Amino acid sequence: MQKKTVSLVLGSGGARGMAHIGIIKWLEEHHYKIESISGCSMGALIGGFYAAGKLDNYRIWLQELDVLGILKLLDFQGSGGLVSGTVLMQKLEELVGDHKIEELPIKFTAVASDINQEKEVWMSRGSLLSAIRASISLPLFFTPHLYEGTLLVDGGVLNPVPIAPTFHDNTDITIAVNLGGKVDLNLKVVEEIVQESGLSIGDKIAIYLKQVKLPAMINFEEGVYKVADNSFDAMQGTIARMKLAAYPPDVEIDIPRNLCGTLEFNRADEIIEYGYNLCARLHKEGKL
Repeated sequence: MQKKTVSLVLGSGGARGMAHIGIIKWLEEHHYKIESISGCSMGALIGGFYAAGKLDNYRIWLQELDVLGILKLLDFQGSGGLVSGTVLMQKLEELVGDHKIEELPIKFTAVASDINQEKEVWMSRGSLLSAIRASISLPLFFTPHLYEGTLLVDGGVLNPVPIAPTFHDNTDITIAVNLGGKVDLNLKVVEEIVQESGLSIGDKIAIYLKQVKLPAMINFEEGVYKVADNSFDAMQGTIARMKLAAYPPDVEIDIPRNLCGTLEFNRADEIIEYGYNLCARLHKEGKL
């Protein structure tokens, strides 16, 4: 059977982005060939690893990651953001190496936001790691990234599902993955998981921060984390709906925004499987 060529658009949404891995796995197993990827934030990270042929390295590392491992990646020494991102990027470089985007076997574009000029920045040349770092720069959390003389923040601020970079692709189908989908009341929500484990990841971060030396100005509390997390999700969800209505893809895959919290990377197996099974269900329904 001839494979359908795909332009894959991978949206932003923190740890929910691990569902992208399951979606990619399902597409690979079911006669789809991904020839182009546009992504922002987690979508840029996972899309970049896939384009470089190193997604399995990232998946295996995620599946071994626990809460303590997540906390060790958060170097609370940022300027303009709580976390500098240096430790995380060193780990990502170990996993993927560094590549020039224009030399990747798959067309790839990472999207970030220039908030001073109020515009998206599309990165389709130069350092893959630098483009990923710019695209994942979640405001208040990560230090903004200096990219070719411009300070950039998370692509999800202006375009959580960046379809436009794929407009001129010569592929059979465009599939967009929106991580800010409607709340699914049938999901086992985060609060129920917290009751079982005793502490949410936000609680654990707050406890961890009390054990490390931080600038006096930083006062991280679980309530603050939750408000910021929910606010950014609401903003991204609203923008994503507008973008998708204006530029509908051939296939839209919606991941409910209550699937997991932004930093719950310790739930990799569950979230990856969710993405895979969602594709299987959409295929059964004739939507994919």
